[in-house]
Amino acid sequence: MLINHDTRCALDAVVALVNTTPEGDGPDGLADVDALRRFVADHAISDVGTLEERDLVAVRAVRARFAEVFAAPDTRRAADLLNAMVAAAGTTPRLTDHDGYDWHVHYFAPGASLADHLAADGGMALAFLLEAGERGRLRRCEAPDCGYAFVDLSRNRSRRYCDSRTCGNRLHVAAYRARRREAAG
Repeated sequence: MLINHDTRCALDAVVALVNTTPEGDGPDGLADVDALRRFVADHAISDVGTLEERDLVAVRAVRARFAEVFAAPDTRRAADLLNAMVAAAGTTPRLTDHDGYDWHVHYFAPGASLADHLAADGGMALAFLLEAGERGRLRRCEAPDCGYAFVDLSRNRSRRYCDSRTCGNRLHVAAYRARRREAAG
């Protein structure tokens, strides 16, 4: 599947945003406005003004809607969720060439809030996956103690873990040790 740079960046931001959701009694990755500022900086999100508490509340709401898309039971439900999110964000496609990047499309209106920016760009990136018949690439890590969201961009759609070096490796090592214990018996 061919995904352009901007769509990949938007998908990465969506996944990272969903993965800030507190799991169980874990911490919220967007605990405060400073955490939101770090998120914006980490993902090089442009056209963001001064961030305030209301931005944090709005971005958390967008995060919850993206999590619903990952959990959608079928493409129709995922499409309905994305359509509502993108429409609410006031999507306004426009060509731009800022900060040394070649021409690319932004889907948020100039001066949009951070939440609308994320909903528009991220929603459109996810919509492109659905339109291509690739909703199955939206996954959750299969490690029993993880559950992070990820987009499987492998050629054969076989990725099972959010990070093969941590979750995948940890499970493979545990299985190997269990087999060794069983063989030693």
